[in-house]
Amino acid sequence: MGTLDQLVHDLGHPGMPVELAVLLGCLLSAGGISWLIGRRQSAESVWFGRATVDGLLFPLLALVLTYAARHVVEMSQPVVLLRLAIPVLVSLAGIRFLARVLTLAFPASGFARLMERLFSWLAWIAAALWAVGVLPAVRTELDEIRFVFGKSRVSLLNILDGTLAAGVVLIAALWISAVLERQVLRQAVHDLSLRKVAANAIRAALLLVGVLFALSTAGVDLTALSVLGGAIGVGLGFGLQKLAANYVSGFVILFERSLRIGDTVRVDGFEGQVIDIKTRYTLIRALNGRESIVPNEKLITERIENLSLADPRVLLSTEVAVAYDSDVDQVQRLLQEAALATARVLQDPGPAARLVKFGADGLEFSLFFWIADPANGQGNVRSDVNLEVLRRLRAAGIEIPYPQREVRILGGGGAASLL
Repeated sequence: MGTLDQLVHDLGHPGMPVELAVLLGCLLSAGGISWLIGRRQSAESVWFGRATVDGLLFPLLALVLTYAARHVVEMSQPVVLLRLAIPVLVSLAGIRFLARVLTLAFPASGFARLMERLFSWLAWIAAALWAVGVLPAVRTELDEIRFVFGKSRVSLLNILDGTLAAGVVLIAALWISAVLERQVLRQAVHDLSLRKVAANAIRAALLLVGVLFALSTAGVDLTALSVLGGAIGVGLGFGLQKLAANYVSGFVILFERSLRIGDTVRVDGFEGQVIDIKTRYTLIRALNGRESIVPNEKLITERIENLSLADPRVLLSTEVAVAYDSDVDQVQRLLQEAALATARVLQDPGPAARLVKFGADGLEFSLFFWIADPANGQGNVRSDVNLEVLRRLRAAGIEIPYPQREVRILGGGGAASLL
């Protein structure tokens, strides 16, 4: 009788209803405990997830309860279903752990979703092989397939085990860095830019330690990495100068905080708000929705206007012309009142109206006023001020003159003028 036939035969033993009832009890108990503990937890938790039972805690509790119940039940009868449930729960726990950590670390990464699906298929295949009892034979066959690298002979089983160990260590490193960022950095570091650089540094350090540990677990001689490190150094010195400069500049910007997320800056005539500071580039979004990707080296070596570094207030101005017979004092008062009546204009420092020019068509005034939120737009507040100025001048009967031009027509024996 084959392995699969034997499994089907064992599933028909008389004690199967007892096993089924025990397994359901274990699953319901794990679900209830997870719900009681995690009903008030954040949706970002790896342990509980968004629906409490889609995190890591539920399959782990189910695995522990099922494993304990298996040893209790097998004292009185043969155990088949509970034995099959254990590899399934192990695979489910691994999949949930990988999915939750990748979701928190890379929420919008398509590659992370691809890795999640790939690991899920491999985990379920391994669980099926484990359940039918052929996994040891498969591992033996994989161990017989060997590759020669110089003086070393490595089996396919060693490569797979090393890859699995490396993946587990790297995922654990990502989890620890996410927990530190969420639980420690958000409370200890209030500056968003400084918190980001600290999180990036912690993640890089943990990933480096995890890679070295995984390589050591897989049996790789770490002393051989010194040659690789020297080659990378030469490559950085010649071919990757700009790339390395951008990465170093990114950390300098984050540490010095000369630019911070949320600042309004002007780079090469492009003005916008700093949306994100990556290790290689900075993302700036203008008020019209356009985005500019600026290499970090440019922000270090060239002149950049930071409109929010010392004082977020911005001085704006608008111009208006009135007829020559207008009362200048009244015009200045109306212009200042119009600015003060606009919601976003600051009361202190207050607006000021100045007669700046005797124009060809009338008296030209400039109205200066301050705003404290340039990120919300400058053209819209200038438009609001202009509309209020127009309403008040019309209500006061003050004329805004049309352009006037004098045309002279020369011809015949004399000259005539037409105004």
